[in-house]
Amino acid sequence: MPNEVQTVRGPINVDDLGTTLMHEHVFIVDPDVLRNWGEHWDEEVRIADAVSKLQAAKDLGIDTIVDPTVIGLGRYIPWVQRVNEQVDINIVPATGVYSFGEIRHFFEHRGPGLLLDMPEPMTELFVRDIKDGIGDTGVKAAFLKHVIEETGLTPGQTRIATAVCEAHQETGAPITVHTNSAHEMGRVAIDFYEKHNVDLTKVVIGHAGDSNDLDYLRFIADKGAIIGCDRFGLDIYNPTDQRVATIAALCKEGYADRIVLAHDVSCYLDYFPGKQQEAIAQIAPNWHLGHITNDVLPALRESGVTDDQINQMMVETPKRYFS
Repeated sequence: MPNEVQTVRGPINVDDLGTTLMHEHVFIVDPDVLRNWGEHWDEEVRIADAVSKLQAAKDLGIDTIVDPTVIGLGRYIPWVQRVNEQVDINIVPATGVYSFGEIRHFFEHRGPGLLLDMPEPMTELFVRDIKDGIGDTGVKAAFLKHVIEETGLTPGQTRIATAVCEAHQETGAPITVHTNSAHEMGRVAIDFYEKHNVDLTKVVIGHAGDSNDLDYLRFIADKGAIIGCDRFGLDIYNPTDQRVATIAALCKEGYADRIVLAHDVSCYLDYFPGKQQEAIAQIAPNWHLGHITNDVLPALRESGVTDDQINQMMVETPKRYFS
């Protein structure tokens, strides 16, 4: 059904997405580290902690989080299913490969023109995740995710991006791309997508909100793509007051329908394992799922952003993206 979106608990109508944070993670955990040096990980503690954090977001009025955790970030749907059994929030899963450059050895020698010359296996796996489900979980991916960092499209990233485009063309699934805004990698992404017949209205340029360059952000929106203002609370990249001022300026110019909001926060991120979680909370005290509701939306309203524009960014544009 064209108006149906897949979630961890099964398909729902896009009208039921409600207020949506478009880029959050439940768990980011390196599976190799976990298997060998996993003393930082207690599954029961982490599940309970994720339930608590997502319930707090739900209590603040968040109906849906869109979770772009894919291969390379430790996607493991059974953990997320356990969380979602205990909290009434929609979690929208993704497929794709997260890489800052190299191709994973699993794919290195298999593919078009390679040692084992065959159709691109990543395309097949992405499509399978979308059409049939992820592993044996029964959970289907709803969108695609990949990376373009400051180096531009490396050979490995080009191959991943091509597979993402092919899966988009075959399934119609939308795309979210991690980009480096300081180097305006959204331009590289859009150029690549245009050459690969991607529907740009189905693309979120992730982390575009790290930039306050209105010309760059207008370029993204004028192409029809969506500006991912999705790192609220990560002031190291762009302070909240500047992010708010940039969004207010864009809304004033009529771009509210091409902006989405999020924090890019994880219930647990093993980049900062164990007690280091407390340290990162001190370094980035606003990097949590309540920051947008509690702090950002009031600041946007004070800056002249209307409730209709906030509804557009948090309800209508996510709904359109998945329609």
